[in-house]
Amino acid sequence: MVSKSEIKLITSLHQKKYRMKHGLFMAEGVKVVEELLRSDFKLYKIYATEENLMEVDSSKVTTVSEGILKKMSSLKTPSTVLAVFYIKPPKKVAESKLVLALDDIRDPGNLGTIIRLCDWFGINSLVCSNNTVDCYNPKVVQATMGSLTRVNIVYTDLKAFLVDSTLPKYAATKDGSDVYSSTLPKEAILVMGNEANGLSEEILSVIKNTVSIPRFGAIQATESLNVATATAILLSEFKRR
Repeated sequence: MVSKSEIKLITSLHQKKYRMKHGLFMAEGVKVVEELLRSDFKLYKIYATEENLMEVDSSKVTTVSEGILKKMSSLKTPSTVLAVFYIKPPKKVAESKLVLALDDIRDPGNLGTIIRLCDWFGINSLVCSNNTVDCYNPKVVQATMGSLTRVNIVYTDLKAFLVDSTLPKYAATKDGSDVYSSTLPKEAILVMGNEANGLSEEILSVIKNTVSIPRFGAIQATESLNVATATAILLSEFKRR
């Protein structure tokens, strides 16, 4: 049996201010929840439409109807399981490797995909500006497909972080140096900008190096690449070297 106060708590986690207030976030779907259970994220509670769906202490699982799960869910078509986990503090950024930084990324789907890319390319630390979408947003958690458990995500004053870091910095811009003919270091910070506006002048002012992905189309009418797509290409080039 789920109380009204529990339902209210879960639905409040759709909003960042309540996630921060309670130190909790929600995850939906068997695969995502299983990934989180195998990680060092601490479980708060699981709500499932079937008994014994998850191999965890039964005291942590509440069986609910599809109707109740739909009330709590952030999805149009709810899964069979919704879990709540404690938000964990980020670790220190390891500056001995390639680091990815994001300036004002707003779309949850893009951030979720970028977190998966970090996982795929072995990027341990993802540094986000404070105005980048929250990585514990339910849509972001869903889009990461479990990669959230393997990437250290830090929110900070991005300009200050870049100024303080001794690593070489590379900004992804439309008119930067051709990434395919650039010499790229193994240890660096790659900075990606906002979906519509690119990198802010404030951030560009503290970065010397720029890289871009050339267009090969005959007409060259496409204005830009999706930020997650561009991130995939650039990370591949940095890692390939």
